[in-house]
Amino acid sequence: MHSSESVDGVMQERADVLIVGGGPAGLTAAIYLARFRRSVILLDALQSRAAKIPRSHNYPGFVDGITGSALLESLRKQLDAYPVRRVNAYAEHAWHDGDGFGVRWPTGSARGKLMLLATGVDDIAPPTPYELESLRNGTLRYCPICDGYEVIGREVGVYADGAAGVGEAIYLRHFTPHITLFMQAGAAALTDEDRTRLAEADIRCVEEPLRSVHSWNERVTVVHGESETSCDSLYCALGVRVHATLALALGAECDETRYLAVDAHQQTTVDGLYAAGDVTQGLNQIVVATGGAAVAASAMHRRLAPLR
Repeated sequence: MHSSESVDGVMQERADVLIVGGGPAGLTAAIYLARFRRSVILLDALQSRAAKIPRSHNYPGFVDGITGSALLESLRKQLDAYPVRRVNAYAEHAWHDGDGFGVRWPTGSARGKLMLLATGVDDIAPPTPYELESLRNGTLRYCPICDGYEVIGREVGVYADGAAGVGEAIYLRHFTPHITLFMQAGAAALTDEDRTRLAEADIRCVEEPLRSVHSWNERVTVVHGESETSCDSLYCALGVRVHATLALALGAECDETRYLAVDAHQQTTVDGLYAAGDVTQGLNQIVVATGGAAVAASAMHRRLAPLR
């Protein structure tokens, strides 16, 4: 069980492990650590990217797929069977010293011997109203790895602002021959090599800059210049915002896109600080997040002193 102590007249909670992030990675790590009989305090701001998933068909064990919100609720219910302290709050500040790690939220703070960051990422959305509704009906999509299967043979657009969009359009060409690439500022941003790759894949590229994106009657319309193109689905390839602020404040190293560097045990470059899920380098998939969480939790358990 976690405990508390008075620090300068303020009660501060203590635990073996602090976890920041209540998505699939954070919840899975908390379940593992609780079953290892470790005390855990989990900060869950209820902002997991997984909550936006309309239905995942590649998460193992669910024949008809499962919504992201249902998966999160199931994980929370599973965690509630164990004596884990779950605080629904944002982490405002984190620190570490010779006594381990600390984290503060608006109404409290806690210390732990080790810390796991599962702070995830956010997709950068296109300038379209009703994003969640568009995600639910499949006119807006973010992950061709997750749901490329659902657009087989369909008319698909890719919304991008850089070379990454070229790669995503070519990736989707495996699922359908009907691909149109829309560059945010127009195709002038493409190199000759980009154009050659698109031509070889028989992918249409719109020359004009984008003006607006609208979903209607389960179709999406992209307005570009004085023209418009209609698609069954639009993949947004504008990238993600990696939530690495706490990790960077603690001194953890990241790559040029802010993904955290971790070793084979999910430990960052800061001793005792672990990370799992989309905030780390690698494939942004739920199964990868939960697998990384299991690896991190197991390593943290081995590192902590045996119970007496």
